[in-house]
Amino acid sequence: MSAAARSGVLLMTYGSPATLEREDIRTYLAAVRGGREPDAELVDEFTRRYQVIGGSPLIPITGRQAAALERRTGRPAEVGMRFSEPSIATGLERLTERGADEVVAIILSPQYSPLLMRGYEDALRRAVAGLGARAPRVRVADPWFLEPAFVAALADRIRAAIGRLPAADQPGVRVLLTAHSLPRTVADREPDYLAQLRDTAEAVARAAAIPAERWTFCWQSAGHEPGEWMKPDFADLMPDIGRSTTPAVVVAPIQFLADHLEVLYDVDVGAREQAEANAVRFERIASLNDDPGLIEALAALAGRRGGTAIESSAQASSMPGAASNASVAASARPS
Repeated sequence: MSAAARSGVLLMTYGSPATLEREDIRTYLAAVRGGREPDAELVDEFTRRYQVIGGSPLIPITGRQAAALERRTGRPAEVGMRFSEPSIATGLERLTERGADEVVAIILSPQYSPLLMRGYEDALRRAVAGLGARAPRVRVADPWFLEPAFVAALADRIRAAIGRLPAADQPGVRVLLTAHSLPRTVADREPDYLAQLRDTAEAVARAAAIPAERWTFCWQSAGHEPGEWMKPDFADLMPDIGRSTTPAVVVAPIQFLADHLEVLYDVDVGAREQAEANAVRFERIASLNDDPGLIEALAALAGRRGGTAIESSAQASSMPGAASNASVAASARPS
């Protein structure tokens, strides 16, 4: 077997509830919240939202991404969810069974926050420890928020969304480049992460040839935890857009790579309702999902050296900062 054939790829993302049953959604929310039980009102609200969209397609879409990446690279590719099955440990086990002795693990968020995403590395350490002597060498790919194929794919999606608007609206449409909101207390501790998000927004706007006065970086999907969240939220911008000479908007998430709750409900339902309430014509870009441009970006990451090596450690859950990392998970997206 060639060296390339023995190198595998693990695509990692958040996960989704197993079913639309209230108990499965409660279990999933508790996992996202670091083991803290969600209150009944929160469970009811998220059960309603998941039912509105017919359940999150995130896990099957991630599976299609892995299959496309495997076809593109010839390397075995599997998926691992941080908060549901198939877990990161399950994905690494499958790659081991398929003969991979080296694995590149890719977090399916191009921008990296240590506070929000270190849990992926902790889960990998536990998975490596669980495999013992059978464990492959594992490294986590570096942040990829300016990966050319990723930026180009988003720009293509924006141009296509603008093209779906009436011709008279296209020259003046506002484009909202969104990211998942954060509590202010978290954002203040993550200046590099905020810079990566803004760098992605600027690169995508340039690639899509959107004039500076026609695009805005903003936030979406503020959580249910108390305290101040980042502003502006896209809801804050709709009234001004509605009063403008071109009351039309394209919403373009720059952090989410696949359809899931924050796209199918927060944007397609919530943002659309806010736009319509302000007489704003609304379009959302199609999610990248298994777009060939995204697969090219993932292939580039899979073939690149570097990244963070994951050492075997049975103590990952008790590492310094692990508890605080779990508590910060409450600000992460449910998906």
